[in-house]
Amino acid sequence: MPGARQVHLNLFAHGCGHHVAAWRHPESSVGRLGEIEYWEGLARTAERGLFDAVFLADGQSVGLDGLDRGPRWYLEPVTTLTAMARATENIGLVTTISSTFWNPFNAARQLASLDHISGGRAGVNVVTSMTDAEARNHSMEALPPHEERYGRAEEFVRVITGLWDSWPAESILADREGKYVDAELLKPLDHHGAAFDVAGPLNVPQPPQGRPVLFQAGASEPGRDLAARYAEGVYAVAWDLESARAYREDIRSRAAAHGRDPDSLTIMPGLVTYVARTDEEARRRQRELNELLPVEDSLRQLSFFVGTDTSGWELDAPVPELPPLEEFTGPQGRYATVLRIIESTRPTVRELLGYLAAGGGHATFIGTPEAIADEIERWIDAGAADGFNLMPPALPASIEDFVDLVVPVLQERGRFRREYSAGTLRSHLSEEPATRELAETSR
Repeated sequence: MPGARQVHLNLFAHGCGHHVAAWRHPESSVGRLGEIEYWEGLARTAERGLFDAVFLADGQSVGLDGLDRGPRWYLEPVTTLTAMARATENIGLVTTISSTFWNPFNAARQLASLDHISGGRAGVNVVTSMTDAEARNHSMEALPPHEERYGRAEEFVRVITGLWDSWPAESILADREGKYVDAELLKPLDHHGAAFDVAGPLNVPQPPQGRPVLFQAGASEPGRDLAARYAEGVYAVAWDLESARAYREDIRSRAAAHGRDPDSLTIMPGLVTYVARTDEEARRRQRELNELLPVEDSLRQLSFFVGTDTSGWELDAPVPELPPLEEFTGPQGRYATVLRIIESTRPTVRELLGYLAAGGGHATFIGTPEAIADEIERWIDAGAADGFNLMPPALPASIEDFVDLVVPVLQERGRFRREYSAGTLRSHLSEEPATRELAETSR
């Protein structure tokens, strides 16, 4: 019908896939993580699927507490995305930058360079980082308190955006018989804040997009407020439609309170998909990965999440009854997610371990291309999402399946672009080609 909302899709590329046992599969990409051709291939697949962007997360420590369970970080993301920019033409390229550890001048310089190199396709997900192990790699004994980190993040965003504006493109005259630049148009920043002192201007001219696109993924109160103030794209965590809709409504109302148009934000919950031509085959693929999980380690982690010894639980039996949320004394966020998974899917213990192993509580859709498309449309039309941050359980197979099977269904329904209409990441997030196509076909 005319006016149907466009679906936005983002590839969150991580290691061998988001299922923690994906690297154990005989056909996994575990031997290719240091090959730039592997990452370029993922970006080209997502671009073939006409995705808005490909996103690389980052961590600032090797994670010795869990490195034996599988690969985490490998290549540095800004460097990797720069190579991927040369292997693609249209897809956006989003990296993670830690405001806790990065210097804003250097971050602004690298991101402006990526935007120039890619022709206006750069984006940045500003994070505050999570662990003391990361802090110890940056001359800190531990992470600063939560409130301090988010105060620094807000200042960091203001500084990098100011730097991107500080050398306007129109100042470049390139007059071979006169001046290269009109220096009067440059804007020294002269920022003196609680965390940063930055003179400016940036020594890279204003990038093609003006500013790279800002993303945020905060779930806490300060994180949500930071997203509402500054973000254009928001990566969210939600297991079910109801929690996703509540999050989206909250972010949009906060944005409006800050004087922003809520429609200027693209909110994308994480999404794990197992898709095949039959429902049986899709579920077989999920079981195949779940059966590769190291059982004792997975049960030990589940014990921490639910505050109960799970070592004696029978893997292929239903999950034993757990106390209600109000009686749980441990970390309630993850426990609430576990309860929602159990209530909505009635899984066996092995299936529950698999849901947590692939996305850790993000939405999970399993089935045929039509069934996956149905669920995507249901979330979009219910106001739970503007699109999805795809978290393929196994790479590259899962993203190839999605591009080859689900994208054509969304296109046939008029819910997803058939070609890129413009070349910048910001334009991908703002365009609504599906609305135009449907209006034309209804005449």
